Amino acid sequence: MSPQAGWILINEIVPRLISAVPNNVHAVGSEDAQELIQDATAYAAKLLHNVELQGKQVTPGNITYYTILKMKSGRRSTGSSRVDVLHAGTQLDGHAEQVSMDEEIPSENDECLTLHDALSVDSEDPSIIASRNLDWDTFCQSLNPTRRAVLVGMAEGRTLREVGDQRRVSDSTTQHHRNRLAVTIREFMGQDILQEIVKKPEWQNNLMAQRERVARKTH
Repeated sequence: MSPQAGWILINEIVPRLISAVPNNVHAVGSEDAQELIQDATAYAAKLLHNVELQGKQVTPGNITYYTILKMKSGRRSTGSSRVDVLHAGTQLDGHAEQVSMDEEIPSENDECLTLHDALSVDSEDPSIIASRNLDWDTFCQSLNPTRRAVLVGMAEGRTLREVGDQRRVSDSTTQHHRNRLAVTIREFMGQDILQEIVKKPEWQNNLMAQRERVARKTH
């Protein structure tokens, strides 16, 4: 784009878009007026660049008119797909619809539930489980056979005597390994490992805090 075309875009076209877009282009999904103006500016710049390459003469009003016309039909600067479920054109055609995860849904006992409540699970975050498994694999590999047998035996619910009989060591030896395991785990995993394994993921804490703020505003 030439400097002259850039000047026309900034000083002649953008002011028209700022005035016209909020009143003529329907916001789809999570779009807002400011986002639509930015998208329209990018689309107008593309049109202006193309007509300049073709050597055509157009007015700022022409570029503004066709930009708004395309935006109203669902086109955006990122494309004009009618099959992408997140694209404005697909939603304007009625083939897809965006719904907020915080939107309330009916409940039999008048409890305030959101779509997120209906779809979420209370199990641990898969990323936390995966990282913990990697840590445990590395930790177990660092143990000697007897201490590893004590750890596995306790995890399986077996007594120290059963583990000792399997390893052919005395009760005092298995007791010593169990005590040393507690120290070794804290040294390897960190002193706050017990708090970490029961702590909820940060995204869940943020979500709960947001819901509490909304609940205080509505009551």
